Amino acid sequence: MALQKTVTTPQGFTATNAYHCVEAIRITGKTAMQFNVYSHIDGQTVPFFAEYLFDCAYDVNGANPLAQAYEYLKTQPEFAGATDC
Repeated sequence: MALQKTVTTPQGFTATNAYHCVEAIRITGKTAMQFNVYSHIDGQTVPFFAEYLFDCAYDVNGANPLAQAYEYLKTQPEFAGATDC
């Protein structure tokens, strides 16, 4: 699973239809988790051109952590309008 969205980095690089993948999920408490997001061009796994770190709520009775991470990611301004792929 990944999200797809065109982004422009602070350095002015535009990646059309870039892939944004959640990785390295860490459950940091009973109600919290942390994860990394790596942005790739054309679905490539290496190299990534941007890395993000997010903290969010975790619901032990909810969907799996990966699904929860992607749902949270879609609520963030950087990924508004991103589509599942």
